[in-house]
Amino acid sequence: MAGLRFFLQMTTEVLHAHDPVLKWNLRQLYWDVIWFGILAGSTLAFQSVYAARLGASEFQIGLITAGPAIINLIFTLPSGRFLEGKSLIKVSFQSAIGQRLGYLVLVALPWIFPSFLGQVWGLIWITLVMSIAGTVLAISFNAMFAEVLPPEWRAHAVGRRNILLAVSITLTTIVSGQILDWVVFPHNYQVIFLLGAAGAMLSSYHLGRIRRQDPIIKALSQPNGDPDEAVLLAKPRAMLRWDLLRGPFGIFMFSYMAFYTFQYFPIPLFPVAYVDKLHMTDGMIGLGNAIFYSAMMLASFRLRDFSTRYGHRKVLMASAALFPIFPLLMGLATGPILYYLACLIGGGVNAMLTGAIINRLMERVPADDRPAHMTLHNLALNLGILGGSLLGPVSADLIGLQPSLFLGAGLRLLAAGLFLLWG
Repeated sequence: MAGLRFFLQMTTEVLHAHDPVLKWNLRQLYWDVIWFGILAGSTLAFQSVYAARLGASEFQIGLITAGPAIINLIFTLPSGRFLEGKSLIKVSFQSAIGQRLGYLVLVALPWIFPSFLGQVWGLIWITLVMSIAGTVLAISFNAMFAEVLPPEWRAHAVGRRNILLAVSITLTTIVSGQILDWVVFPHNYQVIFLLGAAGAMLSSYHLGRIRRQDPIIKALSQPNGDPDEAVLLAKPRAMLRWDLLRGPFGIFMFSYMAFYTFQYFPIPLFPVAYVDKLHMTDGMIGLGNAIFYSAMMLASFRLRDFSTRYGHRKVLMASAALFPIFPLLMGLATGPILYYLACLIGGGVNAMLTGAIINRLMERVPADDRPAHMTLHNLALNLGILGGSLLGPVSADLIGLQPSLFLGAGLRLLAAGLFLLWG
């Protein structure tokens, strides 16, 4: 009954929008994130743990995130140019399908590569290939999100998407953890990867159902035609805009790049800590994920209120300052208790931070030049992912796992200071 009341509330909030296209788009964006939550709570939540259980090193786990970042850096500029003059909705849908078909291949990983080492490298290479289409999706979705939602609805939509994502991931991780404990290895992970692939395809389906409404295009379109079929008349512009880097947006992007670098620094270390340091079962890891996203859901209810009252920048500052808590507690942990506490606090912080970071970005990106600005953001994001994902494992090799977790906490605190200066 609680779940039914929640979805009825979500539907009622959507109906507050008077524009029928806006109502429709909100529904599609909500369903998109529900199904994406199934992907995130299954495949994405456990693929690094799977690699750790196969015996992967911190460096190999780092490559699961660093490899796609390299692909993103190579293909970001061509992707930005490709997006000029094209429908962001169609490109988002097509690139989502192209990327997410790779999750089906993960299901067959134990059959394709019989050895554990072969499966580790197979996971890395499959993720790498998927990232080509994922680059286009990363740029097009953010630009499309800003295009189809008016500014006054973005914080609302981000907050509600976070809530739905948290509910979906929480339920999925609980179920996934139980499946992983009940079913024999590696068939348990094959079931999880199949569940994630189904969620990925259904998420992509709802992205393809989003509609574009633009007054100029509506005037040019046929009365009953699809507005998304119209050709955009904006003159293509160069994607790598050095003038933007020389202006205030450049130092703003530097603070974002530093944040992403320090965010990803400890991430390859967490699965190794779960398996080798804390000796947790998949069910225990799944319970921690469920706690994390439950806290994220509860905090997300307050995101719009905090953003309205304090502004996106102050919410970003406060949540970034609390972001180091997770790696700090993981460094101190000797058992699951501090891990669960880290998940509880980290989920609430993550809800505010993920909402604030995208909302603050949209405040700084002009509506008439989104592709070029989002291309620069994508470059900053992937440089950060690449640097952090490689530096974390190097640090663990040099000074050890626990000191590197503490270092990751310190670097995340430094990122909060950079946001204070330039964010």
